[in-house]
Amino acid sequence: MNSIIFDIGATKTRVAYSVDGEIFEEPLVFETPKDYEHGLKFFIEKAKAVVKGREIKKIVGGISRSIWPDNDFKTDLGKVFQAQIYIENDAAMVGLGEANWGAGKGFDIVSYITVSTGVGGARIVDGKIDERAIGFEPGNLVMDINTGKTLENMISGKALEEETGKHPREITDQKVWDEFARILAYGLNNIIVEWSPNVVVLGGSMITGEPAIPIYKVEEHLKEILKIYPELPVIKMGELGDFGGLYGALAYLKN
Repeated sequence: MNSIIFDIGATKTRVAYSVDGEIFEEPLVFETPKDYEHGLKFFIEKAKAVVKGREIKKIVGGISRSIWPDNDFKTDLGKVFQAQIYIENDAAMVGLGEANWGAGKGFDIVSYITVSTGVGGARIVDGKIDERAIGFEPGNLVMDINTGKTLENMISGKALEEETGKHPREITDQKVWDEFARILAYGLNNIIVEWSPNVVVLGGSMITGEPAIPIYKVEEHLKEILKIYPELPVIKMGELGDFGGLYGALAYLKN
């Protein structure tokens, strides 16, 4: 395949090279620059570093639209690299990775939800990102009709930091994390009744970090909330860690 694969998240960027579309070489990981022009230049520099002068047929990856304009990024990459370029939402790409290589493998319909700096996710059907008119934005589910607060407003790492003035890693009060589990359960209720998945895969630093939102608490609350179905879908933690988006890019290459 001779491809550059990447994952540009709100906090970290990962870029790697794949010779065959089956595995990828050691990725380069760096802080995502907030300024687009600086970020583009830095990304191109790192991409060339992983390529090491070899052929590039395709460039595939995910990008957080809240960070850089994805259409501009695709255009600007095309000015530098003579390759086919495919760009998806970063959370959707991680979900694709989990569905094909991680916690969602073997399930027909996967709901992937990430809770980190923000909240995102996607619906994966038969190993592919599901059809959509624009994109999946589960973090924008309105949770309070009086204030208009969204799921992201209520349980993201950014929201917690704004509310407490502390980084989530500094929050040691278990009551805070248990309350986030309750709120997430209500959000998942809405996602599950819309997407009807076989499995819900949860990822992101607010789920996999330490401390974090306890999944068993989420499931306990969800059992009390979701009554319309005879049983819950399977609830699992993501398995691919920091490189889920790169695995998603590999799956995208195959499809």
